[in-house]
Amino acid sequence: MLRVGVNGYGTIGKRVADAIRAQPDMEVCGVAKVSPDYVAVGAAEAGYPVYAVDADRADEFRSIGIDLAGTVDELVAASDVVVDATPSGVGADNRPLYERHDTPALFQGGEDATVAEVSFNARANFDEATDADYVRVVSCNTTGLSRFVAPLEENYGIEKVRATLVRRGGDPNQTGRGPINDALPDPVSIPSHHGPDVQTVYPELDIDTIGLKVPTTMMHVHAVNVTLDDVPDDVSDVRDRLRAEDRLLLIPDYAGIDGAGTLKDLALDAGRPRGDVWENCIWEESITLEGRDLYCMQAIHQESDVVPENVDALRAISGHLTGPESRTLTNETLGIGLGRLRGREDLTLDRQTAD
Repeated sequence: MLRVGVNGYGTIGKRVADAIRAQPDMEVCGVAKVSPDYVAVGAAEAGYPVYAVDADRADEFRSIGIDLAGTVDELVAASDVVVDATPSGVGADNRPLYERHDTPALFQGGEDATVAEVSFNARANFDEATDADYVRVVSCNTTGLSRFVAPLEENYGIEKVRATLVRRGGDPNQTGRGPINDALPDPVSIPSHHGPDVQTVYPELDIDTIGLKVPTTMMHVHAVNVTLDDVPDDVSDVRDRLRAEDRLLLIPDYAGIDGAGTLKDLALDAGRPRGDVWENCIWEESITLEGRDLYCMQAIHQESDVVPENVDALRAISGHLTGPESRTLTNETLGIGLGRLRGREDLTLDRQTAD
């Protein structure tokens, strides 16, 4: 049983902790928090041992009824692996703490790639992280792009990727972020940081990215153009190959899902915790082939798509399962893949024919 400490129990940390708890080969040995806020109370109510990042604030935790298990230093010492889910830049500062205890650690995509030995995506380079001490799980957008290009590279080869990323202004709880009423080139320069970040997973990939930031908290949306080396016989071949990917969810036209809001509604109706969408959501009708150029649009839930990747990265570090074995187990335990969208179009067509 892999004992995992989670340092940072915010948007990503709380989701990763719940995902770890769902695994038969892992346990959460504790979570570390800076502030004794409502999220800390939620962690305690969920039964997670809570550790204080700052020992001087221990009395503040106790004053709201949280019985601390210790300090973050003690959590790291008690863990086989630590998932660092702290804000961007803090993870790099925390690395000496993990080194001092000789405890391997995962970092998140907000950190610079130099913080770890490997930038990780479970579909693309699981084996590279096997037995590494420090692994960086790439950002939500990089995760989404890496998942998408993997089957295309394997089946057709890729000459060039161009992606425009329409990014949410902030997460639902980030009240200080924006824009409030604008659409901002972010950055104005090309490429945005996302293309070079994908290249930390696919070093030879030719990719350019453009970023825009808009006033929504829902999801990111990518408009992607991929120039393929080999031309498929028909666009249906591409759709079938993408549909076969476990963390790519093709949204059929009949479903009436016209945006990120309805995707979130679907996730809530399906009983997903927090309305999370762990998969890339690709509008099937957007998958278009013009000569060697493939086009599509996909939505990426920034709060959750990296969660299964963190679970798989933990197994890569521990080295006790292969990539396909780990992804299958993670998918099963989290319930990845919305079966209600599979096969329904054929059923609808059959009924129309019968009528």
